Amino acid sequence: MEHADPFLQVQADVLSTLQSSRPLFSSYLRIRSLTKNPSNPELKQARSELESTISELSADLDDLVESVRAIEQDPYRFGLELEEVQRRRKLVDDVGAEVEKMREELQAAVSHAPEPDLPNPTEFDAALDEEERGGDDYYASMEQQRQSELMHEQDEQLDGVFRTVGNLRQQANDMGRELEDQAVMIDEVDTLADRVGGKLTNGMTRIRHIVRKNEDTWSSFCIAALIFALVLLLILVIVL
Repeated sequence: MEHADPFLQVQADVLSTLQSSRPLFSSYLRIRSLTKNPSNPELKQARSELESTISELSADLDDLVESVRAIEQDPYRFGLELEEVQRRRKLVDDVGAEVEKMREELQAAVSHAPEPDLPNPTEFDAALDEEERGGDDYYASMEQQRQSELMHEQDEQLDGVFRTVGNLRQQANDMGRELEDQAVMIDEVDTLADRVGGKLTNGMTRIRHIVRKNEDTWSSFCIAALIFALVLLLILVIVL
């Protein structure tokens, strides 16, 4: 069974973190646009949360970049097609551009925002919602691609399972045939044992018959001997 591609695991983490960072980024932009004080507690908290998320996202993104650089040198060595390498390169480029945009907004001072032309919060939210929807479409596309790759991996794993089951079935058939052969041999042994047992029984019957005949012969001989002895004694008594 094949191991999961580490790139796909990190990719899932990056996309998940990116998805959670977008609402934080939108919230930060909204708060910054509504305040003139850089020390605003709400702004500080939003900035801190966004910086922490971007830091985590950047670390995972660096791993993806290094992975793409490695496989670009010899993709076939890693069992990848050129289309997959290009997809991974585009992914890290797009995510990197989005992260860089967040960093630039973090570096911009609150005072740089033009006060007279502040948009209506409702319009700003609508624009951000549209941007988020675009990001959601991108994420949905990436997620669909990831699901397709996972399904392909699962198909390969199922093929491996089917091959293993086929081998087990072949072994079971071989064992069944061997057991059938052994059953035939056991039947032959039982038949032979029955024949030998019958012969032994006949032999014992004959031996017992012979013994009984011998016993009868000796009994008759002893009786005859006793009669002869009695007759002899009577003759001797009469004569004497």
